[in-house]
Amino acid sequence: MTQFLGEYEIKLDAKARLVMPAGLMRQLPAAAAGRLVLNRGFEKNLVLYPANEWEVIVAELNKLNPYVKENREFVRYFLRGATPVELDGANRILLPKSLQEYAAIEKDIVLSGNLNNIEVWSKQLHAAAMDNEPADFSALAEKVMGGRI
Repeated sequence: MTQFLGEYEIKLDAKARLVMPAGLMRQLPAAAAGRLVLNRGFEKNLVLYPANEWEVIVAELNKLNPYVKENREFVRYFLRGATPVELDGANRILLPKSLQEYAAIEKDIVLSGNLNNIEVWSKQLHAAAMDNEPADFSALAEKVMGGRI
């Protein structure tokens, strides 16, 4: 099971490539073999999945009944913009222009480990999202995780 941890502030280069930090490179599963999928996040961010984790998600999507309109819509919008990417010899990934625009990514970005994926944020939107922490995080933790132990 993949588990990414850590936050890394980096800059895109002039060709809109991000260099994967060494700390995240060490966490990439061998099963991904340098292959990743970049997708839109649920917020105005991007999500980077190792290929092996993406395959698990696609398997779940394939189980949805295509005759149910909500299922079709979810799959359609979830997959919108999904792009296979590969690390080059310098551990760089090219960000497609359409995904950069969706996430308002210009130069400064934050890569944030998020269990089986890596969130890719514009530095500004990441700061705004983190400043918007729930007033009572303890109550949220109880609601989401309470009763699991």
